[in-house]
Amino acid sequence: MRASLDSLTQQLLDAARKAGADAADALAVDGTSVSIDVLNGQLEHAERSEGVDIGLRVMLGQRQACVSASDVSEATIEAMAERAVAMAKEAPEDPHIAQADPADLATGWDLEALEMADPSAEPDPAALERDALEAEAAALAVKGVSQVSSSSAGYGRHQFHLACSNGFSGGYGRTHRAISAVAITGEGATMERDYAGEMRTFQADLPSAEEIGTKAGNRTVERLGAKKPPTGAYPVLYDERISASLIGHLLSAANGSMIARGSSWLLNALGEQVLPDGIDLIEDPHRKRISGSRPFDGEGLPTQLRKIVDNGQLTGWTMDISTARQLGMQSTASASRGTSSPPSPSISNVALTQGKSSKEDLIAQMGTGLLVTSMIGSTINPNTGDYSRGASGFWIENGQIAYPVNECTIAGNLREMLKRIIPANDAEPHLSRMIPSLLVEGMTLAGD
Repeated sequence: MRASLDSLTQQLLDAARKAGADAADALAVDGTSVSIDVLNGQLEHAERSEGVDIGLRVMLGQRQACVSASDVSEATIEAMAERAVAMAKEAPEDPHIAQADPADLATGWDLEALEMADPSAEPDPAALERDALEAEAAALAVKGVSQVSSSSAGYGRHQFHLACSNGFSGGYGRTHRAISAVAITGEGATMERDYAGEMRTFQADLPSAEEIGTKAGNRTVERLGAKKPPTGAYPVLYDERISASLIGHLLSAANGSMIARGSSWLLNALGEQVLPDGIDLIEDPHRKRISGSRPFDGEGLPTQLRKIVDNGQLTGWTMDISTARQLGMQSTASASRGTSSPPSPSISNVALTQGKSSKEDLIAQMGTGLLVTSMIGSTINPNTGDYSRGASGFWIENGQIAYPVNECTIAGNLREMLKRIIPANDAEPHLSRMIPSLLVEGMTLAGD
């Protein structure tokens, strides 16, 4: 019988101590995932994976090393610890590495309140196949869809446990259930494609396969006849489907590791205006049934709600212990880690203040411009914030959708773009990044 994750992490810590480590932390992950793909009404691919991964980080003074394995035997654990200590002896010194102060560690969290794992039974593979088939059939039933290139359904359940030599020990589980479909319309050079996909923590919250397939089909046929838009300076409306990517650039630039390296266009911007007045960007790791929620971070510190941007002003960086020490600050309990790497700062759930207007209101307001629903490629200068991305979507004339567009590029500077965003009120509450559609005036558009 497989050992429990908490006992595995304790074995790793004991082995590290025996091998001569000054400090150590151990992570164990037990995961199960199932995915089903169908094509033309037939099963195309079925995959199931199960396994336990373990990771160990050891510290000798200001030197550290990480090792990982998928074999949980006692011999492997002992060999891991010995190898990690040997590697740490040869590693360069890092004056910033440290474990959390025991007085700061998370205690008494309420996993039931977060509802991170669905207690219902794992779905039968046949049920996943039915979902994929139903999504495919629904997409094909939309007039104008010529084929469905993929239709999939999946399920995953993972359990994590972290233990550290400073006394921390804790774990939690996650589940997800997903359905997606990709449809195609037209033929040859006129072919267009689009998709729809949904994922939820609880299976009961997932929309029906028919609804998802129909959405994929409708989105696809709306793209038939796409052409290049005109070149010039126009307003661009980022649809809710992709608006999180724009805010994601801000989050990346405010990551403590980027700041510590001096390679961020937000360097020295702490306390400055980065979004319009009245707009907040809030991280909330404790939202129920949301994929990014977590009671503690990858170093055992308690997570908490914080404002990354308050009334348009940047309030702080996203930091783990190491980056915080580099910057002379305190960790924001933002450490994330895998079994084969040390902690690094990352974001959990974020939400942007929504506006009072609907997406349709913003379309009417923009007059003539571009509604972007899909993006490809990315050229971002991390130091200046100069921005250029390939895009497709719909051309707006006189406040109404005129025709679908593709093969165009939108460009600007992120620092200036973000300060003039106008948010809609259509953010999806089930997403970890709850960002509404965003209108940005004065973008450079390269098309026909």
